[in-house]
Amino acid sequence: MEKTPRILIIGTADTKADELLFMKQCIEADGGAALIMDVGVLGRPVFAPDVPNTEVAAAAGTTIDVIASLGDENKAMTKMADGAVKVALALYAQGRIHGVLALGGTMGTDLALDVTAALPLGMPKFVISTVAFSHLIPPERLAPDLMMILWAGGLYGLNSICRAILSQAAGAILGACRTVMKVQTQAPLVAISSLGKSALSYMVTLKPELEKRGYEVAVFHCTGMGGRAIESLAAQRRFAAVLDLCLQEVGNDAHGSVVTSGSDRLEAAGAQGIPQIVAPGGIDMIDMQTWRPLRADYAGRPYHAHNRLIASVLMSPAERREAARLVARKLAKATGPTAFISPLRGIEAWDRPGEPLHDAAGLAAFCDEIRQRIEAPVRLVEIDAHINDKLFTDTVLEIFDAWVAEGRIVRGAAQAG
Repeated sequence: MEKTPRILIIGTADTKADELLFMKQCIEADGGAALIMDVGVLGRPVFAPDVPNTEVAAAAGTTIDVIASLGDENKAMTKMADGAVKVALALYAQGRIHGVLALGGTMGTDLALDVTAALPLGMPKFVISTVAFSHLIPPERLAPDLMMILWAGGLYGLNSICRAILSQAAGAILGACRTVMKVQTQAPLVAISSLGKSALSYMVTLKPELEKRGYEVAVFHCTGMGGRAIESLAAQRRFAAVLDLCLQEVGNDAHGSVVTSGSDRLEAAGAQGIPQIVAPGGIDMIDMQTWRPLRADYAGRPYHAHNRLIASVLMSPAERREAARLVARKLAKATGPTAFISPLRGIEAWDRPGEPLHDAAGLAAFCDEIRQRIEAPVRLVEIDAHINDKLFTDTVLEIFDAWVAEGRIVRGAAQAG
């Protein structure tokens, strides 16, 4: 926790000088300190930034004149982003900054996403953007602990609306730096992917059982951003093991749903060699916004509205086979221990007999395709049970415990020694 936080403010000082200086004043008035990094390319700022654009360009291995001569704003800002990432990481490593506050339209946001994604979990990161919460931002660009606010009414110059937004952001980053608890795990961390327990309930059993074994457990809600956080943290090797038991985001991405974690979902743990136990929870559903009209090609399909935000239609048998092939291809690239548990009697609460998404033929198609596609060294375990049955959690724990005994998963705090 920092009593006098030092905030790195990032923006284009040639076009956003008033906004950057206003935020610096807000931070200093509330007892913080601020450094301004200029990531502009063409103009000259009316003040002297703490980190000038020449220093940012040098960190990218070039000069500001060379970047300006590229004649392409996308290439120029991408190069500046490379330098901004290196400078921010160096300032963090030196203990000179405790949080980052970035400001931008689409150009500045593009750069800010690179910087915030590169900084570690637990370092407060706040982006003020004209495209905050927009589907223009791909999920794989978002840091798992990123905070954002819409830059309303502030594209060109200060006004009362803009001042209200910028002052909130300054206060938010200061408050976060003062109250954040550093990520200091006392036990190996295990990730579990799931939906809410009305659909998938295995975490109710798995979490306390793993905690008894001396593990810390984090359950991720896989409605787009939850799976993105798993991928990001797995890429940082934060997990001792990943129980990726809900793959709805994988199916969503395969079939064009906006509820996606990106095309690399289900890949980071395998790439890092992290032991993973995988199951197809929820992969029979394609998600969509409840508040939008149903697509014409989905008319007549079984449909479930979970709330006023998210609804689902059922995949066809052919779509389920396609999803199964995609899962198998991703798991085949894994470099660590990998097991796939295939529950033959259902994969979410609403697909049981008598429920609105029950489709025995569709489930059989998925299981058949998985049976054909999963190959060694990935282990396929078929169970005559539903994913919410006790046999499923027993099977997960049996595989987990065996891998611990074999030394594939580090022992929990309660097992060490």
